[in-house]
Amino acid sequence: MSQPTHLTGSLSSDRRAFLRQSGWTAGFLGLGRYLQANEASPSSKRIIQPYGPLVRDKAGLLDLPRNFSYDVISRSGTQMADGLRVPGKFDDMAAFPGDNGRIILIRNHEVALDQPTFGPFLKKEVPSHLDSNLLYDAGRNNETPHLGGTTTIVYNPASGKTEKEFLSLAGTDRNCSGGTMPWGSWITCEEPADLDKGDRTRQHGYCFEVRADPELGLQKAVALKAMGRFRHEAVAYDPGDGSVYLTEDRDDGLLYRFVPDRKNDLSSGKLQAMCLKNHEAADLRNYQPEPKRLITEGQSKLISWVDLEDPTSPKDDLRVQGFKKGAAKFARGEGIFYDKGSIYLCCTNGGPTKRGQIFRILPSSPLRPEASVELFLEPGKSDLLTSGDNLCVAPNGDLIICEDLVSPFSKEQLPHLRGVTPEGQIFTFGRNPDAKNKNEFCGSIFSPDGEILFVNIQNLDHTFAIKGPWRG
Repeated sequence: MSQPTHLTGSLSSDRRAFLRQSGWTAGFLGLGRYLQANEASPSSKRIIQPYGPLVRDKAGLLDLPRNFSYDVISRSGTQMADGLRVPGKFDDMAAFPGDNGRIILIRNHEVALDQPTFGPFLKKEVPSHLDSNLLYDAGRNNETPHLGGTTTIVYNPASGKTEKEFLSLAGTDRNCSGGTMPWGSWITCEEPADLDKGDRTRQHGYCFEVRADPELGLQKAVALKAMGRFRHEAVAYDPGDGSVYLTEDRDDGLLYRFVPDRKNDLSSGKLQAMCLKNHEAADLRNYQPEPKRLITEGQSKLISWVDLEDPTSPKDDLRVQGFKKGAAKFARGEGIFYDKGSIYLCCTNGGPTKRGQIFRILPSSPLRPEASVELFLEPGKSDLLTSGDNLCVAPNGDLIICEDLVSPFSKEQLPHLRGVTPEGQIFTFGRNPDAKNKNEFCGSIFSPDGEILFVNIQNLDHTFAIKGPWRG
């Protein structure tokens, strides 16, 4: 079903060019009052409307700017090609080129062990026709499998239809975010609610690789243990040296870097944590009074990396190991994305009011011998931006940011897709107008040709393909 879009709501923004994943949701007192307040109140000069205001969707799913439209290409609970049902709790995803113009999407499912109604199986146990050895954790006697994992979608942009959908990774725990690898794989990351073993048959908190091959079906889940055991969120690949950056969704998390032993092979290598040069154990969350903050918006600091000796520690203390070695603290590192020599990092709870931060890491290179980190954006109240999560960069350089509703500023508010131009101006691109449910956008990613924006709405658990007159 294809729906018209809506106009960009007016939003405030803070400084610089990027804000890939930050969102703001204004209080909802009825859609009319919401729109009126949202278009009249912002005081920030960063707010623009490059696509115009949002148009209300008659179906009540996705408001977009005029001349944009969407198709719902997947819904939770429907039957897939393998006879299983589409799991719920849609989260981050990746897009790969397929044969004959098709697009292959790999999508995460943030389903926990105690959420069987969101899992892919009609009953909680592993179905008899599935090889339980392919699951990472099938549970005792295959009766209590972990219910996270990934699904793969084969989408035909010519017809606007999904041609195939199937379970591609299973038996993992709360697959939240991940990252695209240039050799045609998606790295999916576990984000366990706790990392204690408990009643589990295996330890969780790892990354897994899923190949973008529509013929493979369910792939064997192999934990990439060298990439660390912690509350993973997202990863970003740096083509400059082949290293992989990893975020940690904790209030006192680290930024990690994995340096593989062999190119395009993440099974072994060295795990490191980021430090500020000349500032051991730096606190970049900016919760301190202003004179004591180490970094301000627009400021850059040189960085270094410290090796971690015990990446698979069973004690949930990897970040503690890093602190003791001088690593820097971040506030809930979530989305991370590489684009044109920069790595953008979204910290959901950072900043003095915990509205979020955007950092930009500039890795070392032949032209830039010393790596650095910049506090790219730290929204204030007038910017109406909070709690950025998943993000991606559009072909024209705009950041597309998904809102995370796990925020003290988000009570009874609407989730949005926000955009940030290369000049640092902020706009609203999409909105879910359902104020009754705690929906949130996630998984924003463009098709390989840049013509289609794919995005999920979690809890509603729909995947959308958005088309329209993209800028530039």
